[in-house]
Amino acid sequence: MSINKQNFKRFDKQVNELLEKMTLKEKIGQLNQSSKAKNPEQQKKYEDMCRNGEMGSMILAATSTAGNTDEYKVYTEYYNEFQKIAVNESRLGIPLIFGRDVIHGHRTVFPIPLASACAFNPELVEKCYRAVAKEATAEGIHWTFSPMVDLTRDPRWGRIIEGPGEDPYVGARFAEAAVKGFQGSDEDDLANRDSLVACAKHYLGYGFSEGGRDYNTTDISGYTLQNCVLPAFRAAVNAGCATVMSSFNDINGVPVAASPYYINELLHGELGFEGFVVSDWGSIRQMIREGVARDLKECAELGIKSGVDMDMDLSCYADNLESLVNEGKLDVKYIDEAVRNVLRIKFACGLFDDPFREFVEIDKKPHIELAREIAGESMLLLKNSNNLLPLNKDEKIILAGPFSQERHSLKGSWSGDGEVSIITTMEEAITEVVDANGGSLVTVKNDIIYNKASLEFFKNDGVIVLALGEGSLVSGEANSIAEIEISENQVQLAKEAHASGKKVVGVIIGGRPLALQPIEPYLDAILYAWHCGTETAHAACDIIFGDVNPSGKSSVTFVKSTGHIPLYYNELLPAKKINSYYGTENVIRTTPGFSGYLDIPAVPMYPFGFGLSYTTFEISAPKVNTPSITVEKLKEGECIEVSVTVKNTGTRKGKETVQLYIHDIIASYIRPQKELKGFKKIELEAGEEKEITLPLGYDELGFFDERGNYLVEQGDIEIFVGDDCMTKNKTKITLL
Repeated sequence: MSINKQNFKRFDKQVNELLEKMTLKEKIGQLNQSSKAKNPEQQKKYEDMCRNGEMGSMILAATSTAGNTDEYKVYTEYYNEFQKIAVNESRLGIPLIFGRDVIHGHRTVFPIPLASACAFNPELVEKCYRAVAKEATAEGIHWTFSPMVDLTRDPRWGRIIEGPGEDPYVGARFAEAAVKGFQGSDEDDLANRDSLVACAKHYLGYGFSEGGRDYNTTDISGYTLQNCVLPAFRAAVNAGCATVMSSFNDINGVPVAASPYYINELLHGELGFEGFVVSDWGSIRQMIREGVARDLKECAELGIKSGVDMDMDLSCYADNLESLVNEGKLDVKYIDEAVRNVLRIKFACGLFDDPFREFVEIDKKPHIELAREIAGESMLLLKNSNNLLPLNKDEKIILAGPFSQERHSLKGSWSGDGEVSIITTMEEAITEVVDANGGSLVTVKNDIIYNKASLEFFKNDGVIVLALGEGSLVSGEANSIAEIEISENQVQLAKEAHASGKKVVGVIIGGRPLALQPIEPYLDAILYAWHCGTETAHAACDIIFGDVNPSGKSSVTFVKSTGHIPLYYNELLPAKKINSYYGTENVIRTTPGFSGYLDIPAVPMYPFGFGLSYTTFEISAPKVNTPSITVEKLKEGECIEVSVTVKNTGTRKGKETVQLYIHDIIASYIRPQKELKGFKKIELEAGEEKEITLPLGYDELGFFDERGNYLVEQGDIEIFVGDDCMTKNKTKITLL
């Protein structure tokens, strides 16, 4: 993984000179982020605060759960007015930094991050986030609250859509790509007008909310925290991420926003983060409800001492820090350090030299093309009985399902600025293809489906395409669900389609990996199209009709039943034999010597790394350049080179993601049965073969103990190389 850690402390001379001139009120003002003014009275109040140096930032959002609302349009003129007051009328002229939830797109919406991770293409992800940055900065936005890099193992949690899935290695690569896309890949790029200040969130462990219930408590061992939760944040910091958002949750009873260890020692100390930490919306104030603070003054004291530099909305810092200092309860050094952190980023992103913005009209056509490309690489072909797909373009199609005419849900959650008017429905996208090629389309309107009159339509000639899934309003923040099975009425529709005797294609629109076992028997082919943004329908049709050969690989496990949760591929070896992830279909608890569920084996519906293609690939047995190496040589920078030959054994060009997993056979801690440590996506013509090499070095062959000590131990390590985590294609190396 490349390192691009930025030296934000290079601005300390300017920062310290400015800090010496600031009054206590002006210092506290830099730590105060206000929301958009909701009425004329609040507008006047905010203008006065800017004039008095009492505001450091504004979040361009109206509510804490803006992800599931179509946000008001941002106007460059609106926040330029505040900036003019801050720069021209305040005593020191310190500019504001304006932030907005630009999560996976601005006007052009790209796939939800969970889907983008399935592309297994960090270079393409980086290009997409560069496009997002260009669109957002063209409207004057400085700062985004993205990427969300929370690892999670619970698809009931609505915010699973915002992160890269269940794997720490994929999470780290995704974090690195997103940060470089937003900010640029060089140290000075952050000051460019088309660079967007990134914010890695939610630090730390938010994706482990118990029961998948948003904002719930989290209980995470130090071992899991170090090896599963932290890698993506470490990668974001190493990629130069300028800001980090502290999370709502506690870890083992300690709110993250009240923890000097997690923020000051771990983030700033061990990870070397030099930017600033912003709270999540109101997460300083919530410590009263959590029972660790008596009042808002105590909340402010806990937050600032723990290293939360900026208070998002609700003015907890603005109302309380000054009195804490005056009463002798707070050393001003905590405020000074927080202000340094904030000012470093304002200098780094060029606000002191270039504080004002004007609206810039940019050509979004290349971004729409890019959105279609990554959507095509993110979608998963999960089933294709008898090679039903791709369909002929002159096919007769019968289209049904609740998402056949839907636009809004295709964007996904956290896409409030996305332009719904430019989104094509599945009905429109299919019509474009078949009308141009002599085919036909009959659409079953949604109101007819739920009157159970769809059987009449299924008597028409043709292949049935069902647009199924879940809407964007049942995923995202504060949208957790108890059961992730696809809805009963959609299963009934699939049964009716199957009963017609025709071939049935299921196109699943969703934000989480739904449990498909109830519906799978009635679908001959399944394309998991996710909420892939502006170009969802076009990208799905590109695959359905064969213009794009599917290449997505799942970055998260698809369970058969909600009762399987949590189920993830890199589980630790259990003490006894159980019907687990790597078990077999016919093993249940009644089998002698096995334990586990009485009623169903726990093998996944579709495992991590899974995804079909319209061609086939053969991956040779892995070879290594040396069967053994000393830990000392690894530490000095040498590595094991793992090579395989990949051959396209099918009849058409396609892309394959070669995945490398390891298993540390004997270690001082129980190690995962498999853990991803490398991947490479390659494209091969039919019949073409290519040798690829994947490195395994010191950073890949070790692990952290619960105290954060990194260990690379002597012993044997199995190396697996294949097309998903279930591969048995392996070799072995020895660390001496």
